[in-house]
Amino acid sequence: MVKVVFLHPDLGIGGAERLVVDAGLALQQKGHLVYFVTSHHDPGHCFSETRDGTLKVTVAGDWLPRSVFGHFYALCAYLRMVYAAIYLVLFSKLDPEVVFCDQISVCVPVIKLLSTAKVLFYCHFPDQLLSKPGGRLKQLYRGPLNWLEETTTGQADVVMVNSKFTSGVFSDTFPRLRSVQPKVLYPSLNTDFFDTKVHLDLAEVTGVKLPKNVILFLSINRYERKKNLGLAVSALAQLQKNLDEPTFAKVHLVMAGGYDNRVDENIQHFEELQQLVEEHGLQGKVTLLRSPSDEAKLVLLRRCVALVYTPENEHFGIVPLEAMYLGRPVIAANSGGPKETVVHGHTGFLCPPEPQGFAAAMVKVANATESLALVWRVFLFYQPVVR
Repeated sequence: MVKVVFLHPDLGIGGAERLVVDAGLALQQKGHLVYFVTSHHDPGHCFSETRDGTLKVTVAGDWLPRSVFGHFYALCAYLRMVYAAIYLVLFSKLDPEVVFCDQISVCVPVIKLLSTAKVLFYCHFPDQLLSKPGGRLKQLYRGPLNWLEETTTGQADVVMVNSKFTSGVFSDTFPRLRSVQPKVLYPSLNTDFFDTKVHLDLAEVTGVKLPKNVILFLSINRYERKKNLGLAVSALAQLQKNLDEPTFAKVHLVMAGGYDNRVDENIQHFEELQQLVEEHGLQGKVTLLRSPSDEAKLVLLRRCVALVYTPENEHFGIVPLEAMYLGRPVIAANSGGPKETVVHGHTGFLCPPEPQGFAAAMVKVANATESLALVWRVFLFYQPVVR
């Protein structure tokens, strides 16, 4: 039995959070003692296992600012993680044997200096590459933070990354860490959850009455511009030109994404997508959902005909795994993590990140769905005769 503490900056509902929650559940099922320490945890915006007591969560430092007048988000995130690390080793009395840190590495030397715990750092992607480029002042601000990230990442006992793609980016981004060989540890799924029965129907989840024979395409991603969600809407507009009218009449796109009222970009991008739907004249063909529950997401994954996964150079991408586990093909950009998980032409389609490429794959799925539906209708029609 080992006491493991996961030190995570914001325990919300993103892919990184899903990874640490599932890792915690797996360790707990193996008999280890598992705790979470985080700088923010909103019961209304988190995974159920962190809300219902399955995993023990302690919040430390949420009173510290997330920004200074709308700026210095990275600096504030670093300070919040340092505070959470100090709380963990000096005041929490948890006395961990292993600390699992991810996303922000500045907490690593604090743990190493003030405790005897071994530190595993999981790099989803270098933090400095998640920052938007800027001018000279931005470079001066980011320079010390980038140096600090590289230095503190190298101080972990073990460094892991989520894909071969991220491993390559890691090496290119941190040239001073040539001696550090990060191990690739792919995220996995809590398959028990995906095998459970859910007592929700599609109308309850979407709030829209859809026909029983709906050809439902699904996009699941946070409402962030880097996720390239507009591509799904533009691909649907192109699909309308490529499909016959009766078939397109059955098509519907649901976009379900993480949405946090504290994040301006979530609010702004949601509105931008609404405007894009109107510009393409697709009102009534697209439903945008904000932070659906795990159960609602499961219903959508089971009812969709394909997952439309739009990010370019995605670090890994956990949602494609969820879709493929449930037997749904994935239409994804031909870059990043999906190239390591999606087998083109077998479990999905890897496409150029433009509307025509995605629409071409969507046509194949829609037509195949219609063909299967026709075969099924003929089968049902002839059943009385067979009997």
